[in-house]
Amino acid sequence: MFRTAAFAAALAFACLSSGAEAQSARCRVMDPTGTPLNIRDAPNGDVVGRVRNGALVTRLRVSEDDRGRPWAYVADRASGEPLGWVYREFIACF
Repeated sequence: MFRTAAFAAALAFACLSSGAEAQSARCRVMDPTGTPLNIRDAPNGDVVGRVRNGALVTRLRVSEDDRGRPWAYVADRASGEPLGWVYREFIACF
């Protein structure tokens, strides 16, 4: 019985991990304009900061704004400090 329960739990975890959130959370800011990327308080919200082009960030979660555009909530890769929301198309995750 235990073996079956453990297998079921492992299978459930694998299924949950196979979605978009399971993609690598390690990302680099790749704004095509070459300027610092705006950090926002919500998807397409007010600008609360900027992160330099080329910086490493960790994607913590993803969402869409009311027009269906993709956004990512990111943290500083080195410190783990949450930064805010960035336009998802301007980070490259690997």
